[in-house]
Amino acid sequence: MQQMRTRTVLVGSSRLPGTLTEPENCRGLVVFAHGSGSSRLSPRNTFVAEQLNSKGFATLLFDLLNEEEANDRRNVFDIPLLGGRVLEAVSWATDQPDLKVLRLGIFGASTGAAAALVAAAKAPDLVAAVVSRGGRPDLADRFLEGVRAPTLLIVGGDDQEVLELNRAAEQRMSCRKSLTIVPGASHLFEEPGTLAKVVSAASRWFDTHLARAGLDEATIQ
Repeated sequence: MQQMRTRTVLVGSSRLPGTLTEPENCRGLVVFAHGSGSSRLSPRNTFVAEQLNSKGFATLLFDLLNEEEANDRRNVFDIPLLGGRVLEAVSWATDQPDLKVLRLGIFGASTGAAAALVAAAKAPDLVAAVVSRGGRPDLADRFLEGVRAPTLLIVGGDDQEVLELNRAAEQRMSCRKSLTIVPGASHLFEEPGTLAKVVSAASRWFDTHLARAGLDEATIQ
């Protein structure tokens, strides 16, 4: 069984509370960006993070807004602000001695997916992969064309409006990309077995673009 080290951290210049979990022999780091109205305690993101931990990935779940900011509903849809906070988390992680050696990915949900893509576009040398769950990549707007990190868009088959928005956003992106549709899943992936399919797809994506890519680079060097 993997040995885990979990600790509470304060992320970036905004000192946002976060939970960092590091398995032994980490294969990469995944930063989580939660959706509107949620927090680092999101049960769905926590479930995905735990599954990634079991596969050897370190995870960072953190609040994108402080308590006062979160009380203003306008902030939970302020994508430039949220993207800046994700970028703070990415920069913070790359400054930590035990994390900076790891390739870094971002897992974004709902509006957090747009924030993840903004951060990826602004830090192409730091972000190696992005996964979006039920995301709104369309809200990243002009940043979509600037994303270089391989990006996986996961959408529920019954989430028709968001599915069409993802299809349109995918067409605008020039990076390596893929759209995975989970049959029978709604926006929140509440149906039995659907969130497990998200985990499976996300794990494969991060395994390819964080863990295996890192091994390949180490071999070349």
